[in-house]
Amino acid sequence: MSRTRTALLAAVTLVAGATGTAFAVDPGSAGIAAVPCTVDYKIQNQWSTGFTAAVTLTNNSAAKSSWSLKWSYAGNQKVTSGWNAKISQSGAAVTAANESYNAQLATGGSVSFGFQGSYSGSNAIPATFTLDGVTCNVDDGGPGGPTDPPDPGGPANRVNNPYEGAKVYVNPEWSAKAAAEPGGSRVSNQPTGVWLDRTAAINGAGGKMGLRAHLDEALRQKGSGELVVQLVIYNLPGRDCAALASNGELKPDEIDKYKTQYIDPIKAILADSKYSSLRIVTTVEIDSLPNLVTNTGSRPTAVPQCDVMKANGNYVKGVGYALNKLGDVPNVYNYVDAGHHGWIGWDDNFGASATLFKEAASAEGATVNDVHGFITNTANYSALKENNFTINDTVAGKSVRESKWLDWNRYTDELSFAQAFRNQLVTTGFNANIGMLIDTSRNGWGGTARPTGPGATTSVDTYVDGGRYDRRFNTGNWCNQSGAGLGERPQAAPAAGIDAYVWMKPPGESDGASKVIPNDEGKGFDRMCDPTYTGNPRNNNNMSGALADAPLSGHWFSAQFRQLMQNAYPPLS
Repeated sequence: MSRTRTALLAAVTLVAGATGTAFAVDPGSAGIAAVPCTVDYKIQNQWSTGFTAAVTLTNNSAAKSSWSLKWSYAGNQKVTSGWNAKISQSGAAVTAANESYNAQLATGGSVSFGFQGSYSGSNAIPATFTLDGVTCNVDDGGPGGPTDPPDPGGPANRVNNPYEGAKVYVNPEWSAKAAAEPGGSRVSNQPTGVWLDRTAAINGAGGKMGLRAHLDEALRQKGSGELVVQLVIYNLPGRDCAALASNGELKPDEIDKYKTQYIDPIKAILADSKYSSLRIVTTVEIDSLPNLVTNTGSRPTAVPQCDVMKANGNYVKGVGYALNKLGDVPNVYNYVDAGHHGWIGWDDNFGASATLFKEAASAEGATVNDVHGFITNTANYSALKENNFTINDTVAGKSVRESKWLDWNRYTDELSFAQAFRNQLVTTGFNANIGMLIDTSRNGWGGTARPTGPGATTSVDTYVDGGRYDRRFNTGNWCNQSGAGLGERPQAAPAAGIDAYVWMKPPGESDGASKVIPNDEGKGFDRMCDPTYTGNPRNNNNMSGALADAPLSGHWFSAQFRQLMQNAYPPLS
């Protein structure tokens, strides 16, 4: 059985009588009600010198405004880092206390947190847990105890971070285009995402490789080691309701086509035992879900088409169906798109987005166990880390949140947002060991325009504008941004809670055409891709900042690729 110690099992205790007869305590009796708290301690991943664990605490006593869970190790385990709780250790004794955002623990309420630790020899599950000094009930998880191997084929069979210890697939089609550009060989060996942005892409369209061809090439690249393949699942009905350039082929009501003609064939290929040795990462349906939060109803940013998709529920149904079906494949790791800080970072959007994602992850047979993590900044330009100012800075008596650039956003950059949003997602009900991906393919913002220090303290606007790396007119600008550069190169486990920096959007592939281009790919013309466009409420009526002469989304844009290399940060050598 899986590595787990579940107190809920212990709450229904088998009692041996004098005659040798065993009976179970009635779950509805006082025996179960008397259990003050239960603890589910799972070892998620274990290697020769370390492990990661996820803990879920359920409070069955009076509601609490703060909490502290304690346990002791029998061996030499040491907690090295943690998330969603303040974890400290003295000798063998460990204390996990609440963070400010999860201090409230209602009667019957649960909270989840996780940590990474080191050990040598055995890694036994702690025997006793206490919540604020009161002992909780626990159980050893059944025959074999906590060191049993994960159940074959189940979610526990997946590694905690698919990117660790693995190479990542290099798409030979993108690599050839990159290498053909002057200086492109400096990055042409980088891994990028494979976009399945219409049904025809599954078998190959326009002379391009299909899904099986990519997976076969991935097996060749894999050799005897581990290899990650990155796929973008991107074909919802009524896709990208607020962005015409990336509209898709399926009409708003064609959810059945999405299921049977798109997701089902993809699952059938991924489930082929031929590919069982690959670690397949899916980025599930970028952009669409956040639109239901920010661009519907009475908001000034509302778009009628987004109201249609919220009313028919097909974004939620489609994402749920994809998670359910793809999550059934043991070597698939689903990462759901979570927008970016310049979209979800405001108070009105932050919690509401996490709640919506939980709804989608519970639809059409899906559960949170089908979600391995989330990805932010996909195909976007938000700076990874703004070093020249913080969200807590005050200039001329005003918080930086009052600047025109931040406009009361609570996050200055993508890393701080991704880490905070991860905590929000766990609080909302996702598993404590979820990881985040950040797309850094075009958020380097280097070159001669990159500031070397803060701006002038004349006003909060001069301070922020003079120091920010992100040189867009507004964080709502998303199409072929002028001045952008390649960001951090793909790498595994670069920061706490972050599974990897990735180039999910292949650099050099256009976001959308800068003028009307007739096509059979279902892609419309969006004025946000027109360099002469003066904006709308979704970008505070700023200029679009888009490059001129851009082709259809997904098509090669040589001028953009050259600019991305020129402005790369870290710079290319």
